Amino acid sequence: MTYLEAVILGLVQGVFMFVPVSSTAHLVVTQHVMIAQGSSIPPPESPAMILFDLVVHLGTLVSIAVVFWKSLSALCRATVVETTSRLRMPGQGMGVFSKLFLMGMLTVLVTGVLGLLFKRTFEMVFSAPQVLVVTLSLTAVLLYVTDRLPRRPLGIKSLGPRIAIVIGVAQALALIPGISRSGITIIAGLFSGLKRRWAAEYSFLVAIPTILAASLLQGIEVMRGAGLEGVGLGPMLVGFVVAAISGTVALSLVLALLYKAQLKVFSVYLIALASVIGFGVFDGII
Repeated sequence: MTYLEAVILGLVQGVFMFVPVSSTAHLVVTQHVMIAQGSSIPPPESPAMILFDLVVHLGTLVSIAVVFWKSLSALCRATVVETTSRLRMPGQGMGVFSKLFLMGMLTVLVTGVLGLLFKRTFEMVFSAPQVLVVTLSLTAVLLYVTDRLPRRPLGIKSLGPRIAIVIGVAQALALIPGISRSGITIIAGLFSGLKRRWAAEYSFLVAIPTILAASLLQGIEVMRGAGLEGVGLGPMLVGFVVAAISGTVALSLVLALLYKAQLKVFSVYLIALASVIGFGVFDGII
């Protein structure tokens, strides 16, 4: 892998990680196009490329930390304070931040259980380009509909087990190619009644433990295999940095459009992409 290829792949991951149009699908398609154009990078399913993908995914966690630093630091501090207070005075009710932390863990748990149970099934059943057309189109329709929803009534204090489980199930569905993790979790939050701000912030906050856990499990699988040649340490570091920087810009853009109910911009793009795939432009590549 050259440094230029690392920059391109890091940019694709950083931009499409938070734009609700499925970063994994775009990353894999880009890798296939590079190979078709004569690049010597390892194939997307190889241990070396899976490891690179994990590294750039971790780069986008830096983007979340940067954009949501105030919220993350406040959540951590308040959770520690509330937990300490409850230990000293057991009769106290659960604080807002402690509840938010537990609901986040519930969401991640639901996603993890469903992911472990159905990951292989999703990958085998939904890998056909025809199904990708359907999933991209479905995401486009849902994004368009969410922009037309009336003002949502629920704040963060109303986030309970029901909403946490619904978002956890939605996040697991992102294992299906063409389903954006950020898009489907924000959609689930909005349809559950969460205000736009909290649907977005909760979606990206639960992304941190979800991506860390998935990266750890996938990393163990990769390191057990062989054939890590083809992607050097330098390109991996470059991909990580580019993904972090571009992801920060993309996340800020998505939040601005979400708050203004302008996600329909991405639905138009998804319909166009689904049409391109449906007409066979990528036949022989993906």
